[in-house]
Amino acid sequence: MAQGTYRQFCPVAMAAELLCTRWTIVLLRELIAGSTRFNDLRRGVPRMSPALLSQRLKELQAAGVVAKVTSASGAVEYRLTEAGKELQPIVDAFGIWGQRRIKAEVSLEHLDVQLLMWDMHRGLNTTPMPGRRVVIQFIFTDLPTSQRNAWLIVDPDTGVDLCASDPGFDVDLYVSVDLRTMTAIWMGYETVRAALSGQKMTLIGDNDLARDMQTWLGLSPFAPYAPGFSAPSAAA
Repeated sequence: MAQGTYRQFCPVAMAAELLCTRWTIVLLRELIAGSTRFNDLRRGVPRMSPALLSQRLKELQAAGVVAKVTSASGAVEYRLTEAGKELQPIVDAFGIWGQRRIKAEVSLEHLDVQLLMWDMHRGLNTTPMPGRRVVIQFIFTDLPTSQRNAWLIVDPDTGVDLCASDPGFDVDLYVSVDLRTMTAIWMGYETVRAALSGQKMTLIGDNDLARDMQTWLGLSPFAPYAPGFSAPSAAA
């Protein structure tokens, strides 16, 4: 049991001792979202140290929430058990409450380009995209050179990939935007159309991809719970 026990038999207290340690709920969010391998979990919680991530996974295994398994390819994976899957409504409720009750201005004080791109790559809606490889380069105009560029590669055969270095393919669409604006769009606080109208975003390249960006972008699963949210239409 974690240090700082409440010393109460109350099941709320007992559950809190496991679930309310630092980073645990956020790690569960990532597991529920589908990440199973250690490096993918790290990308979903980029500010969590590898040592702490390993410790939390061991604690969740000991509690019967996570199982460590070896996949058919031989890779080690961490998968939610039935007990772990029961936590999804709780984690979802955390996110929905936070989206409804915490002001956008406060949320947008905590920007993280790695987390944003990881979430965006996972939530991308490939349905409106052409049946060929598509490369989208995001250029974050307010970040240092080392963090400024990210590439999303959509392939009908292999799915969606995220690259932090130039993959060497021709780019179909360049998206130039500051990190705060892109985060606000992803979280449902702003739309692509509004960002373009306000000259906070520039789209250069394939006209169809540019027009349909709001559709293929997806959005955070918590975006619909933002105050005043209405399902946005295409960019133009």
